[in-house]
Amino acid sequence: MSVDKDLLAILCCPETKQPVSLAGTDLLTKLNDAVRKGNLRNTGKQPVTDELDGGLVRSDLKIVYPIRENIPVMLIEEGIPLEQLT
Repeated sequence: MSVDKDLLAILCCPETKQPVSLAGTDLLTKLNDAVRKGNLRNTGKQPVTDELDGGLVRSDLKIVYPIRENIPVMLIEEGIPLEQLT
């Protein structure tokens, strides 16, 4: 999964304004495993039912924003708290 460098440079968390970076393969694997098991919810408290094509991780490593069909979904309620993976 790639995001245009210029776009990535201007994207930030819509809630905290922290910078974001591309999620690594290991993190995406863990997230998608949790999706398949039905163990993942977004910050809007809704279950995440579609696997992620990629993700943008907030710099404090607490939230990942999904990338679906090459489009970053930068909505606060769509963010996925990473504490669920521990």
